[in-house]
Amino acid sequence: MPAKRPEDRVPELRTLLQRANAEYYSGASPLMTDAEFDRLLAELAELERTHPGLDDPDSPTHRVGGEPVDGFETVAHTRPMLSIDNTYDEAGVREWCARVMKGLGSGAGGLFGGGDVAFVCDPKVDGLALALVYERGRLARAVTRGDGMRGDDITPNARAVRAIPTRLEGRAPDVLEVRGEVYFPTREFERINKEREGAGLELFMNPRNAAAGTLKQLDPAVTASRRLGFLAHGRGVVSDDGFAASHTEFLRRIAGLGVPVSPHTSTAAGVEEVLAAIRGFEPHRAELPYGTDGMVVRVDSFAQQERLGYTSKSPRWIVAFKYPAERRTTRLLGVEHQVGKTGRITPRAVMEPVVVAGSTVKHATLHNYGLVRKRDIRIGDTIEIEKAGEVIPYVLGVVHEKRPPGARPVKAPAVCPVCGGPVEVEPPEAEQNPDLETGRECVNPECPAQVHEKLIWFAGRKQMDIDGLGEKTVGQIRSESRIPLSHFADIFRLREHRGALLALDRMGQKKVDNLLAGIEAAKKAGLARVLSGMGIRHLGDSTAKLLARKYRDLDELLAAPLRDLMPQAKLSEADANRLGVPRDPPGGQETGLGVETAPAVYAYLHSAAARAAFDGLRGVGVDLSSHDYAQPGQRPASGPFAGKTVVLTGTLESYGREDLRALLESMGAKVSGSVSSKTDLVIAGESAGSKLDKARELGIEVWDEARLLKALPRQ
Repeated sequence: MPAKRPEDRVPELRTLLQRANAEYYSGASPLMTDAEFDRLLAELAELERTHPGLDDPDSPTHRVGGEPVDGFETVAHTRPMLSIDNTYDEAGVREWCARVMKGLGSGAGGLFGGGDVAFVCDPKVDGLALALVYERGRLARAVTRGDGMRGDDITPNARAVRAIPTRLEGRAPDVLEVRGEVYFPTREFERINKEREGAGLELFMNPRNAAAGTLKQLDPAVTASRRLGFLAHGRGVVSDDGFAASHTEFLRRIAGLGVPVSPHTSTAAGVEEVLAAIRGFEPHRAELPYGTDGMVVRVDSFAQQERLGYTSKSPRWIVAFKYPAERRTTRLLGVEHQVGKTGRITPRAVMEPVVVAGSTVKHATLHNYGLVRKRDIRIGDTIEIEKAGEVIPYVLGVVHEKRPPGARPVKAPAVCPVCGGPVEVEPPEAEQNPDLETGRECVNPECPAQVHEKLIWFAGRKQMDIDGLGEKTVGQIRSESRIPLSHFADIFRLREHRGALLALDRMGQKKVDNLLAGIEAAKKAGLARVLSGMGIRHLGDSTAKLLARKYRDLDELLAAPLRDLMPQAKLSEADANRLGVPRDPPGGQETGLGVETAPAVYAYLHSAAARAAFDGLRGVGVDLSSHDYAQPGQRPASGPFAGKTVVLTGTLESYGREDLRALLESMGAKVSGSVSSKTDLVIAGESAGSKLDKARELGIEVWDEARLLKALPRQ
C-alpha cells in the first residue's frame, strides 16, 4: 500500500490521537495501547518537523507543555461557579427531592403547571473544578473555580492536559463553555506517590489536592508529565440557545464534539430510583480508574433548573450525596525518616498490616513532624487511618484510651539520617515552638539522597542547558554503567568516558557527540547559571542573576560579608545581635536575599560541601566569573526601558521569552510576570491573552513587536 501524503497523514494522525485521548479518559475501551499511542505520536512529530507548514498549535504533539509562565491572572467567570450542597444520608436525599418537587409543583398543578421531573445521577469525581471556554471550536480559556466568582486563568496548563481537547470535532456553538473536573487517574497518582515516597518527599494527601497543585505549576511541562484526566459535568455560557434542552442532551452533544464525559451517568424518574442508583454504584467505586467520593444528583431539564433557581451559595436543583470514608485502626510499630532528592525529611508510619478500602496497607504518611506533635502520635499507639480519595492512607489520629505504657514519642532527626549533615526547620519559629513545624530539610546539596535529582536540575535548560542530559540519561549512566556521576564536576568529565557511553543501550554516536558538545558549551555558562543550577536553598534563577550583577566572580561573592548579601534589609536589634552583623543597611545593589534567607545562603556558600563543589567545577574548567556584572554607575540611567516595569505576553518572532527578558533587564527594566497599576509597559506578541486585556482595561501602554524592535539597539 503506497505511503500517504504528509498533508493527508497529518490530519489523520491528529484525529486518531485525539479520539484515543478522549476514549482513554472517559473510561471507554482504549483504542490502542500506550506503546501504539507513543509510536503514532512520534510519527506525527516527525512529519510536523520535516513539514513545518503542517504544524498546528493545537496538535497533540504540543501537549508536552510550553514555556514556563510567571504567574496566573485572576479573571471573572462568565457565570458564577457556585458550590453544591452536600448530604450524607438517604434522608437528606429524600428531603432534597421533596423540595425540588414542591418547587416545581410537580404532579399537583403548581405554579409551573406540574409535570414529571427527571433526575440525573453522576459519580462525583475527586478532582478540581475547571471551566473551559471554546470560541469557534478552539480552546480559548481555562479558568479554575476559585471563589466561584473569579478564578485563575491556567490556559497554558490546561492545554498540556491530554484529556482536554484544544479543538472540538464537528460544528460547535461560537461560544461553548464546558465545566468539568480535572482529576488524577488512580494509577498515575499511585505511581507519583510511590516515586515521592522513594525520594523521601511528603506524599500527596489526596488526588484532588494533587490535581489542583499540578494545574497551578508554573511550568506546563510538569502538568503534561502527570497525565491528568478530565470529565465534563456541566455547562456555562453557550451562545446557541438551542444547543441542548437538558443536561443529558448537553453531555451527549459535547461528547460528539470530542469532550470526555462520564460513562457512568444514569437517569432516574423519582427519589427511589435516585437512591437505587446511589446504592448500586457504591460497590463499584473502586473499579473506576479515578477516585470518587459521592454521587451528584441534579434535575435534568434546563428549564426546570432555571425555575428552581439558586440560593446565595448554591443551585437548588443539584445536590451531592457523600459516601462515608472507610476507616480502620491498627498499631503504630515505628516511624521511618525518609530523605528526598530535594533534601526534605518526612516521617512515614510503619504499622501492623490492616485492610482498608479493599487493600492491605502497612505504611501511611504522617506528613510532617509538627503534625505528629500536635496529634501526640507515639510509637506503640493504636492509630486510626483512612484512605483519602481511596488511594493513599494517612493517619487521622490516636485512640488515646488504648495507649500502652511506655509508648514512645516520635523524635524528629536533629541531623540528616543519610549524610549526617545539618537540617533546617520550617518555619524558623518552629525552633522555639515545634508544633508549628511544617517541614524539615537537609541543607547539604551533596547529600547522597539528593544527588540524582540535583544532577538533573543542574543540567536543565534554565540552568546549565545541557541538552541530552535529562532524567533518563542520568538514571541510565548511574545505574547501568561504572561511570562516576555523583558530583556536578563529574558531568564535565563524561568526555573521558565516551566509549562507556557508547556502550549504553540506545546511546548512539550522534547522541553521545551531541551530549558531549552540550557539556563543553556549558563550561562557559557563567556564575549566575552555576549558582542557580546547584539547587542551593533560597537561591533560584532570579536571585542568582542579582548576585552575578553585584559580584564580578565567585571569589568576590565568597569574600562578601553576610550583611552585604542583604543590603536593603532593615534589621531589628535582636536580629542584628543574633546574626552578629551591623544593624544599619549598607545599601548597594539588591541581591534578592533578606534577613531569613541570606544567612542560609551564606552558610552554604562557606560550607565544606560548597567548597568541594566549587573546587571540583574549577578543576574541570567551568567558568565561575559573572557574565552579568555591572557597577551601579554602569547601569542605564536613560533609555526607553530604564526604570520601567515591563510585562511580556504572547509569542514574538524575533526573541524567545527568556532572551528578551535578559535583554530588557540589561537595559534597566524590571520584567514582571503580571499586569498591575504599577506596570509601565506591556509588550504583546501573537496570541496575547488576559494580560493584554488587563493592560487595556488599566490604560497601560502596549507595544507590538514592530514597535519593540525600533526601540531596541541594532544587533
